Amino acid sequence: MTRRSRCRFMIAVAALCLTVTCGRPSTHTLDTATTTSVQNSGLLNQLLPAFERTGGLEVRVHAVGSGLALNMLAHRQVDAVISHAPETERRMLSQHADWSYRKIAYNRFVLAGPPDDPAHTSAATDVLQAFRLIADSGATFVSRGDESGTHERERMFWRAAGRRPSDERVIVSGSGMAQALWHANAAGAYVLTDAPTFWQLAPTLDLRIHFENDSRLLNTYAVIHRASSREGAAFAAWLTSASGAAAIGSLTIDSRRAYEPWPANCAGGQPEDAACP
Repeated sequence: MTRRSRCRFMIAVAALCLTVTCGRPSTHTLDTATTTSVQNSGLLNQLLPAFERTGGLEVRVHAVGSGLALNMLAHRQVDAVISHAPETERRMLSQHADWSYRKIAYNRFVLAGPPDDPAHTSAATDVLQAFRLIADSGATFVSRGDESGTHERERMFWRAAGRRPSDERVIVSGSGMAQALWHANAAGAYVLTDAPTFWQLAPTLDLRIHFENDSRLLNTYAVIHRASSREGAAFAAWLTSASGAAAIGSLTIDSRRAYEPWPANCAGGQPEDAACP
């Protein structure tokens, strides 16, 4: 083979390689840790295929409580986090100046329990009274007990209520939202849960929502990532875009919208920000 022939052959091989390999978009991986409610409610199944269709990133999900998710971000085990634990978010942001934060959605917590409502929480005038009624009634309460956003809110309500059930009347689930609901169902106990996860699992539960009317039950979700992470920034940019908002708002459970996209006219750059009218 002459030198010219060898050159032509090498060019042809290079062209074939480009067709076979470079013609396909290279896939990079985004590792994200999300609160278990985002997974249990079905939102991830709505979001990830839509995001991955934008091209270039394949998502690996670690569904854990918000506290553990934020620790994973701090230890660089993930690129981004979806969290719903404002107190923990505020503390972690103060320790990590290189983190970027943005609210993306909200819904509500609800208080669920046995159908006969032995603590009469449905008659409460506010959520703190509902928690006091549980404490005073002898009823059992299932706690997430896992440093999640739901666990954070439980503790806030018990502190503000000024009392809590005795230890023998608190079952610590130590796991995700679905497991906590199943534990409450088995024990005939009360449990604080995000509404969409309850709606999703309601056909398998002998529990009822007894209290849901209090502004303190607002449940906000944020995306947090290291500013240096291209993958995390791409995910956050999509979640806060019109396409991301549409995907968030498209999840319905029994004709009820599970998540409201964060309103464009509302501040959302800090954990304490609340959805405005």
